[in-house]
Amino acid sequence: MEKEKAMVKAILWDVDGTLLDFAAAEKAAIQRLFQEFGLGECTDDMVARYSAINDGYWKRLERGEIAKKEVLIGRFREFFAELGIDPDLAEAFNARYQHALGDTVVYRDDSLAIVKSLHGRVKQYVVSNGTVVAQTKKLERSGLGQWMDGVFLSEELGAEKPGPAFFDKVFAALPDLKKEEMLIVGDSLTSNMKGGIAAGIPTCWYNPQRSSPPCGHGHGLRDPGPAPGVRGDIKKGLSHSEKSIHHKYDNWLVA
Repeated sequence: MEKEKAMVKAILWDVDGTLLDFAAAEKAAIQRLFQEFGLGECTDDMVARYSAINDGYWKRLERGEIAKKEVLIGRFREFFAELGIDPDLAEAFNARYQHALGDTVVYRDDSLAIVKSLHGRVKQYVVSNGTVVAQTKKLERSGLGQWMDGVFLSEELGAEKPGPAFFDKVFAALPDLKKEEMLIVGDSLTSNMKGGIAAGIPTCWYNPQRSSPPCGHGHGLRDPGPAPGVRGDIKKGLSHSEKSIHHKYDNWLVA
């Protein structure tokens, strides 16, 4: 007989790329700061190149190869060096960038409506590797923060997703919740899904591009089908209306 699924009592939300459109905020911040720092125009192609460099640094952080400061400064040093800009500008530029990221708020799908709809039905927490400065501003300006029951940022916890230490600290702060009663929702297979699966909690991959998980992925995928523990694509079941939000979750939530 199939084991009955536990009811979800808490959702652990990723922010960048899940609740909020990080790419839109990234582009707006970098292009504005290029003007502010007198660096001229930052074209869309230049932003795309920075984004690729940035992604590589965050993947290295997730693998435990570098520290957060090396990500924040190193990405801009490398980007500036390619453009012939003084790499020593990277630290000052990043400091402004952390504040500027929160100036542009673009929701992913109906994320704000989803979070509001679930308020009072389940506990909701932010789990993010973003900096305290950037995420605090984003949550405040977006209005998402007021609907959260707590915020767990790696910079404050002293541990990064997908590492077990990050999740252990979240679990320790939520002693009344069992692992099977939590659901982590995020867009990153290498951070949110890998970390959630390793920590033993149900996962929901936000996959608006309808991508297939790659074979041999780091968290143990053996084929291009859904990862173990991934309950599917949140956009399919959680966007467009409160009706669809409730329909998706009614089988999991505590009334």
